[in-house]
Amino acid sequence: MNLDLNNQVALVTGASRGIGQAIADELASCGATVIGTATSESGANAISERLRTHKGVGKVLNVTQGAACEAMIEDIVKQFGRIDILVNNAGITKDQLAMRMKDDEWSDVISTNLSSVFKLSQAVLRPMMKARSGRIINITSIVGHMGNAGQANYAAAKAGVAGMTRALAREIGSRNITVNCVAPGFIDTDMTRALSEDQQNSLKANIPLARLGTPEDVAQAVAFSRTTPNFPVFRPRLHHQYDFWAFKHPL
Repeated sequence: MNLDLNNQVALVTGASRGIGQAIADELASCGATVIGTATSESGANAISERLRTHKGVGKVLNVTQGAACEAMIEDIVKQFGRIDILVNNAGITKDQLAMRMKDDEWSDVISTNLSSVFKLSQAVLRPMMKARSGRIINITSIVGHMGNAGQANYAAAKAGVAGMTRALAREIGSRNITVNCVAPGFIDTDMTRALSEDQQNSLKANIPLARLGTPEDVAQAVAFSRTTPNFPVFRPRLHHQYDFWAFKHPL
């Protein structure tokens, strides 16, 4: 996507692989200075290596730790003088039937996929409000809108992020800070590749294009939302070609 993000500084969480990696690469290719986070040193080093030509860098961050999130934002502003874009992408799954789901399987997913989004968004508001400009983009999921058996924790977290996005958009829109979410459908990642051929075919049968989306599709949607001030807040469901949602919920 031919967009100009020169002089923009972006933080992308969960950028070591999959959708997060594609988002970091896309924003960097558009000219942004990207800080990508991973949970390990090896992951952070891989991000730094990949983004080196674009002057990007990888950092270790546990998004469930509020103090670490605040310190990350402070360090970015101190080093680069600003932060223009926050992409809350980091997430985990711990799938289990509701009747068998353990407390930690619930709380870990909620903490990582929902609470961290609030903590990082809260931390980035001060520098963005001071600059009277900023973009917060949250990666949700079609599962947050449709639900999925065995994913009560994940669906609850992603639905919560969508609701939080709407609330924050109303709260800070007057400060020239937009808050949007992109809700991918079924994307070709390590997680979907682990499914059996029958399971993958079942997913594709519900997609008009009869194929999974790609991380790059999601990355382009994120980049588009950054450069379009009026990108929709209340219809943010950018799945691959509006695939699964459009199929199940035609206009």
